[in-house]
Amino acid sequence: MTELLEALGLAKSAELLSLSPPGWGRNLLRGLAHSLQIALGAYALGLVIGLFGAYGKLYGGKVTRDLLAIYTTVIRAVPELVLILILYYVGTDLINKASSAMGGGRVEISGVGAGIWVLGIVQGAYATEILRGAIQAVPPGQIEAAKAYGMPAVMTMRRVTIPAMMSFAVPGLANLWLIATKDTALLAVVGFNELTLETRQAASSTRSYFTFFLAAGALYLMVTLLSGRIFGWIETWARRGQPSLKGGRM
Repeated sequence: MTELLEALGLAKSAELLSLSPPGWGRNLLRGLAHSLQIALGAYALGLVIGLFGAYGKLYGGKVTRDLLAIYTTVIRAVPELVLILILYYVGTDLINKASSAMGGGRVEISGVGAGIWVLGIVQGAYATEILRGAIQAVPPGQIEAAKAYGMPAVMTMRRVTIPAMMSFAVPGLANLWLIATKDTALLAVVGFNELTLETRQAASSTRSYFTFFLAAGALYLMVTLLSGRIFGWIETWARRGQPSLKGGRM
């Protein structure tokens, strides 16, 4: 009897997670695709903000450094959920007010664009500190040698600083990517159909909460494992030519 019930339970779960109706598998995969789309866009935006923010903190004027310090402090101090609500609703309101002031109508902002914007701002604060620390870890002699050869600042950054700092930055940036993938779940509070909201809707419709949230957890785990492999390859590439630790010795 127990074996029969278990078999029936597995059959029902398989039916609910199938890609064709009445299964909800296609909805979950669509939500995962939206989550990854937003995470990739926000991560890229965060890296751009972080790179300029790191250089601004290290080499900018006093006003620039103070403004960046306020930005990174506030973003890291306030919970992500609160930031998402503030940036989403306030940002949307400001854009529509600006459009009205210029004689335009109401602007319809796509969920993907809004999600990338909101999470990108959050990612940028953390990326700023990660990249700032990585830049400071680059041996000063390499920068001085580039200046001695007459390299301009942009060329020094592109050819010396960024390649040299990558080995220091990759571990932190890998963690930041995983945070981005998980933070997309918070966008459910503003009604965006990412993986968590799709999972909640499927579970509410079928009353099979355990099945669907377990499936969502498995999808997030797959993304994490794949991301770990990719960032492992990137770190190996970034550390090429550097001495490695083997048996506790250099």
